[in-house]
Amino acid sequence: MSEHEELKFGWFLPTAGDGKYVGVAPEREPSLDYLIQVAQTAETAGFEFVLIPTGGACLDAWVVGSAVMSHTQTLRPLVAIRPGLVTPVLAARMGAALDQLSGGRAMINVVTGSSVRDLEELGDPLAHAHDERYVRASEYMEVMKRSWTQSTGLNLTEFAGSSSKSNAEASSNENREFNGQYYNFKGPVGMPETVQKPYPPFYLGGSSPIAKRVAVEHADTFLMWGEPHDWIQEQIEEIEVIREQVKQETGQDRQLRYGMRAQVLIRDTEEEAWAAAWEIISKVPPEAIEKAKAAFAETDATNQRRQNELRELSEKQQFVVGPNLWTGLSVVRSGGAILIVGTAEQVAERLMEYADLGVTTFILSGYPHLEEAEIFGDKVMPIIRSKWSTRNVKHQISNT
Repeated sequence: MSEHEELKFGWFLPTAGDGKYVGVAPEREPSLDYLIQVAQTAETAGFEFVLIPTGGACLDAWVVGSAVMSHTQTLRPLVAIRPGLVTPVLAARMGAALDQLSGGRAMINVVTGSSVRDLEELGDPLAHAHDERYVRASEYMEVMKRSWTQSTGLNLTEFAGSSSKSNAEASSNENREFNGQYYNFKGPVGMPETVQKPYPPFYLGGSSPIAKRVAVEHADTFLMWGEPHDWIQEQIEEIEVIREQVKQETGQDRQLRYGMRAQVLIRDTEEEAWAAAWEIISKVPPEAIEKAKAAFAETDATNQRRQNELRELSEKQQFVVGPNLWTGLSVVRSGGAILIVGTAEQVAERLMEYADLGVTTFILSGYPHLEEAEIFGDKVMPIIRSKWSTRNVKHQISNT
């Protein structure tokens, strides 16, 4: 991580509904007016972008991203896409259109899967093939990149995918042809040009070795779900080893940001914050908890298995896994369910600890998303910006 690297903050759009509680029907429907209101509040609060999820009961991420970018000025839509459901060239065309119409604000979050059941419902032929989904995702991102750069005449040989065969084919055909296991590319492609050069940034998450390898080869930000600080440090150390391996194999040393997805809850006192945290899960019926446990147990996603382990380890400690870190939401919520609970100063301090490990991009959320975005922007954002600025000044003085 560069000493001068800036912190980036993103918020989350609740496209499946919103409310104060989890595990029950949403109190607020994901209407266009409400999602725009959340997005505009996040923009005013100082967030650079919003993550727009995919799958399950979520509204389509591309449609929502187009809507919110037309009602904001600087906020960037991080659109979640699933390889295998839309062809990569078509996804590239959609991404280019969004980037052009938003004035260069588009970002892409590649999601390889969640629950096997969700993948089956979506008709993904690789629903039961975890590693193969990442192989496909690698090809998918490569074809998207080639689509964007071939339309402008740029050469993208250095961005070729993971297989040596694909690299050789790319070089011999001057980057105009790609023949993979899942996709073929015959470029160039006539399409809108992206405003961002060479193309919009990619986010990719996953805790398995193959996920980290694909992230090193293709992503701009490697996204982790919230975990205790030592767990995050281990993940970063693992991916740095892979980065060195890829560098030795290819001669390329791609820069990679580290991001983390987490929940936040800020109140004037720590006691108020903990009371509010327990309130979020206070209406969860027992049958919903049992149903969630059964669904989580079926997952083949390594990061969800880590969340399952974290929840089980913390059950006897009231779900506390560290100072101000709570896993109570994970009794019914999948994904990055860790909640950072406390006063503005405490939450800022916990985030700074992650930043000192190398995490410089945070995608946060809270219940309800509208009010919690405003609270974070008002109370925490100024503190953490000040802390980060002071940290960088100290590093500069030390180096001098």
